[in-house]
Amino acid sequence: MFRITSLLVLLLSCCFSSFAQNTSDDSFLRQIVSGHFRPKQIQELRSMRNGEFYTQMSDSGKLVLKYSFKTGRVVDTLFNIRRVINCPIKYIEGYELDSAEVKMLVYLNSKKTYRRAFAADYYVYDIKRRNMKPVSEGGPQQAATFSPNGRMVVFARNNNLYLNKLDYGTEIAMTKDGEENKIINGMPDWLYEEEFDCTKLFVWSPDSKLVAFVRLDLNNVQSYSYIRYKGSNPEFANAAEYPEVVTFKYSKAGTPIPQASVQVYDTYYKTIKKMNLGSDLDAYYPKLVWGNKMEELAIPKFGRDQTRLELFFANPRSTVSKLILTDKSSSYVDYENLNYFRFLPDGHHFTFVSEKDGYRHAYLYNTNGVLAQQLTKGKFDVTNFYGYDEVKRASYFQAAEVSSTGRDIYTVDAKGIMKRLSNGKGSHSATFSNDFSYFIDQSSSWNSPDEFVLYNHLGQPVRTLEANSALKKDFAALGLPKKEPFTCTAADGTPLNGWIVKPVNAGNGAKLPVLLVQYSGPDSQEATDKWKVDWEYYLASNGYAVVCVDGRGTAARGERFRKCTYEQLGNIESQDQIAVAKYVGTLPFADKSRIGIWGWSYGGFMTLMCMTTSDVFKAGVSVAPVTDWHFYDAAYTERFMKTPQENEDGYTKNSPLNNAANLQGSLLIVCGLADDNVHPQNTFEFVEKLVQANKQFEMQTYTNRNHSIYGGNTRFHLYKRMTDFLKKNL
Repeated sequence: MFRITSLLVLLLSCCFSSFAQNTSDDSFLRQIVSGHFRPKQIQELRSMRNGEFYTQMSDSGKLVLKYSFKTGRVVDTLFNIRRVINCPIKYIEGYELDSAEVKMLVYLNSKKTYRRAFAADYYVYDIKRRNMKPVSEGGPQQAATFSPNGRMVVFARNNNLYLNKLDYGTEIAMTKDGEENKIINGMPDWLYEEEFDCTKLFVWSPDSKLVAFVRLDLNNVQSYSYIRYKGSNPEFANAAEYPEVVTFKYSKAGTPIPQASVQVYDTYYKTIKKMNLGSDLDAYYPKLVWGNKMEELAIPKFGRDQTRLELFFANPRSTVSKLILTDKSSSYVDYENLNYFRFLPDGHHFTFVSEKDGYRHAYLYNTNGVLAQQLTKGKFDVTNFYGYDEVKRASYFQAAEVSSTGRDIYTVDAKGIMKRLSNGKGSHSATFSNDFSYFIDQSSSWNSPDEFVLYNHLGQPVRTLEANSALKKDFAALGLPKKEPFTCTAADGTPLNGWIVKPVNAGNGAKLPVLLVQYSGPDSQEATDKWKVDWEYYLASNGYAVVCVDGRGTAARGERFRKCTYEQLGNIESQDQIAVAKYVGTLPFADKSRIGIWGWSYGGFMTLMCMTTSDVFKAGVSVAPVTDWHFYDAAYTERFMKTPQENEDGYTKNSPLNNAANLQGSLLIVCGLADDNVHPQNTFEFVEKLVQANKQFEMQTYTNRNHSIYGGNTRFHLYKRMTDFLKKNL
């Protein structure tokens, strides 16, 4: 656990006091951008098998300790880098216990592939013997995973899968056809990682004899390239004289996607069999889950349009698959629901989340695909399903039941009686012990930072793990305005949730410039009752009122509200933001002639949509925007828009690119030149349209920066650039 000494607390207090005197200067902005006001977190707690204990890595990465949930005391040291015999490393970045909890996989030197998956140097550590061995000497590994019996490790490297038999120290190549930008075995490509949150695509059988994996054939997928320069922070020495060209496969809307198949490797016979899942090559397999029986290899399959999810159970010996369950929608089935698909230890049931009654709820099925029970019910969305306790016959989940802007933790018993376990307002999330006897509640609210409290299964507090008391006190001393929640109406009269941050002197009668902050993407939320200190506080200190409203299409208000933007991304959302701007212009504090809008990514797209379809906004900032859905990736775009071939009208009408000549107001457009997600092509094509229409604008690009535009002084430079633009134009 990280502790601040008395001296440091004193120094921080002095710094905060100086901010209270002048929060409009650059030093305050630099503090915000650097994350100085982010609450202290606790290192991840991992429940052990019996649910009575948990493990936690030290901040230094040199210890992994075993704690008692009940007392909070250390009961054992599972890993101490000083006690490792002939230890070859100085720290670890992460760890994973085997199922018997006698060995660990530890890793360091991690390097991300894109945003989630990474390669690292993995080691196997024997807790009792205190010795450590590298998983492989052949280079960094990806997603190293113990077999259920703890005697083997599977990992990926250079697009192939490998097996390390720990008893013999032998390494076997499970696949050999992997090749960059052509064939990937067991790991995601860019599309699967970005749009299905995949970090690996393989799974062990429960008897440790088989490994199922997804094989991706990228040969028909077109390539995208960007230029990498030497730069600095970080510096790419290989590009010192001549820039490098970085090329990877990227499926854009309507173009070929990876051809996926599910295959099973036999660790004894060293053979591979392909599972029979039909002839449809345009399908996604984003998750593999092995049940308690060998013939229950669960394979969820999405068609390319993602309107239908089919759950197959495959027999790896015969390769025959059986359709167990189908979930379908007139728009799309949310892939995130698969996060809550789990087999129960009884071997006869699994949990599944669906929106088939109009809200996101959890269901219990038997392994024949017959519905046993709807676990959660009501006119609210389940936003996280933590699991089902077979002993108590109770489910534990997070839901937006009290308010769509907040989150609470609940349990519901077999009779359908629901009990709220979290206390207080705001947003709560939980981490449960394996037997659901305890949970850690992380909570915050509009104007109060995160707290971490340990509760028992009855919702009674056991102890506070982190209260962020110093941050609460110091932030209060700044004298900054508070976020004020409010409601307004959409273009069609639907009530919408939002918040406002106004300068502390907003009541003196002066009319203020207003900036709308939004993201607006499908199933997203910005107007949430949780702590976040961002650029809006700096703007408020400089005399701006900042307003944020979640329009139609955003999260936690049921399927109909969330999916109303289907096939017309940008249309309804922009109408709502324009309606919000007009409403805010009627408020006593607002100068309706000085209303601006800004956003990043989908929010950048929305900024351009609003500024090319109305004259409400005096100025706007668009960061890393999509400017035409033809340019974005197939899995995301087609989920919400179908293919261009099926919905060309939707693509054409909701394209800022096609409306660039109608731009109204002053525009600053920004992109990173190494953005592998929303390609700079979007920005360049749009500004070319502006040039040819004789529309003046400002533009900022960042060398070697990806979609997040960070590194060194980059993020501060960006926000300073945006601030200066608004001071001049709004």
